[in-house]
Amino acid sequence: MAQDIFRLDGKTAFVSGSRGHLGSAMTRALCAAGAHVIVNGRDDAALALFEADLRQQKFSVSRAAFDVADAAALRAFFGGLKRLDILVNNAVAMQVKSFAALAPEDFAATYASSVTASFEAVRAALPALKAAVAAGGEASVINIASMYAQVSPDAKLYDDRAQQSPFHYGPAKAGLLQLTRHLAAELGPEKIRVNALLPGPFPAKAPAAFAQRLASRTMLGRLGQADEIAGPLLFLASPASSFVTGSALNVDGGWTAW
Repeated sequence: MAQDIFRLDGKTAFVSGSRGHLGSAMTRALCAAGAHVIVNGRDDAALALFEADLRQQKFSVSRAAFDVADAAALRAFFGGLKRLDILVNNAVAMQVKSFAALAPEDFAATYASSVTASFEAVRAALPALKAAVAAGGEASVINIASMYAQVSPDAKLYDDRAQQSPFHYGPAKAGLLQLTRHLAAELGPEKIRVNALLPGPFPAKAPAAFAQRLASRTMLGRLGQADEIAGPLLFLASPASSFVTGSALNVDGGWTAW
C-alpha cells in the first residue's frame, strides 16, 4: 500500500533533455513507475535510439524532438497534447567557459534554455496540465535546478579554475528556483504543484583524484549515482507529495547543509 502512492500508472510525463546523464535516469524512473513518458531533445536520430532502447525494456514511451528554447515549437507541441500529468523541465544549454571568456550571449542562452523555456513550457502545457487535474485530481511540474542555485563553486577543488561550474550556470539555476516559487503560487489554485529538484555532485565521469575531492565535500563522503535521483523525482511526481508545492528538494549528499 505504501508503495502505491509512488506509482504513476495511467499518467503521462514529459522530460526535456531526456538523454542526459540525469535526464535518462529520470526518464527510466518515470517509466518504471508506470508512466507513459514523452522524451525530448534536439537530436531526433539520437532520441529515436533512446526511445527504441526504452521500448525494448517494455516501457511506454514516445518522442518529441525539438529545442525547448524555441517558444514556437513548445507551443506547437503542447498545444496538441490532450493531457499531461508530469512536466519535468530538465534541459539547459551551457558551454563551460572561464570567467574571462564568458560573453553576454552565453548568459542569455543558458537563461533562455533554463528559466525562459521552463516558463514557456508550463504556460504552453497549461491546458494539458488542467486536463490531468480534471481526470486525476492533480498535476506536477518539476524544475531541475542545481545546488549551485544556492551556493557558489569552490575553485580550490579544481586543477583548472576554468573547469569549475561557470558563472552563467548557477545564476540561471537560481532564477529557475525563484520561478518555481512564482509558478507554485500562480498554479496552486489550479491544483498544479510546482517544485524544484536541486542535484549536487553527480558527475558522469571524473578523474579519480578530482572525484575524491568532490566526494569529501558531501556529508556522506561520496558522489551521487545517477539512479539516486529516481526516488526524489518520483516523490515530487507522485501523490506521495500531494501537499508539497513551492519547495526546493536538495539531492546533494548534504553539500549545501554544512
